[in-house]
Amino acid sequence: MAVQEFISPTSLSEAQQVVGDGAASSWLAGGTDLLVGIRLGTRDPARVIDLKQIPELTAIEIDETSVRIGAAASAFDVLHNSDVPSLFPGLAEALNLIGSTQITGRCSAGGNLCNASPAADSIPALIANGAQCRILGPEGERWLAVEDFVVGPNRNALAPGELLVELILPRPAPGTSDAYLRLTPRTEMDIAVAGAGVSITLDNSGTCTAARVAIGAVAPMVLLVQTAGEALVGSQLDQAAMDAAVAAARAAATPISDKRGTAEYRTHVVGILVSRAIANARARIEEARS
Repeated sequence: MAVQEFISPTSLSEAQQVVGDGAASSWLAGGTDLLVGIRLGTRDPARVIDLKQIPELTAIEIDETSVRIGAAASAFDVLHNSDVPSLFPGLAEALNLIGSTQITGRCSAGGNLCNASPAADSIPALIANGAQCRILGPEGERWLAVEDFVVGPNRNALAPGELLVELILPRPAPGTSDAYLRLTPRTEMDIAVAGAGVSITLDNSGTCTAARVAIGAVAPMVLLVQTAGEALVGSQLDQAAMDAAVAAARAAATPISDKRGTAEYRTHVVGILVSRAIANARARIEEARS
């Protein structure tokens, strides 16, 4: 079946009305995955609902306590038309890796999240920064942590008729920074063999007071590795703490072997990425204090 209808609502209420009539519909937040899926025959919506014309879904708002990124806000706008990169350099690193300049002009963090690929670049960075999803549906609004939003490979927690409206990140506390790293077979335009997103907070003595570690492409979905973060808290990020965090990340990984790498290789690599991401985040904190 080919797409029968393309609709561009201009408000959330209109979008809800359109999706509520029971037709097989797909949201279009950027289209960089949806349109490829339609062409390949893996996606077969009768109706495509474009979200780019809804101001609330493309807005980027920053206040004293939080950063709100509309689900359809383009990666380009986040990277070049907001203060998000200075607040979350690791998230900016992740968004900048999603694809070419043409892709970043269309793709969105919300769409990347809803696509729910185990190798998605933005998801580890969002999880590391404690991002929450604001979801709107027939029963009203609800909020869900990003680590709970993805429920399996290419499967998310949205119920029929529900829409991801925005991503809400707590503004970083003093002494906090993040980092994202991935390994790919090619230097550009490729899918991660392994990825790691990290956010850490250091007090004035250099002691880690908070840490979150997320790993991607090494399990059926991106994982928050709480034990890795816990290994860092209370330490000066000495070698023993770093080794414990790396070991926790590797223990959580359950990768497959495929043409891009064996399970053993990916497990080894994700530990290296976690270690380097922690070092990068630490360097950013120290540089900001110097």
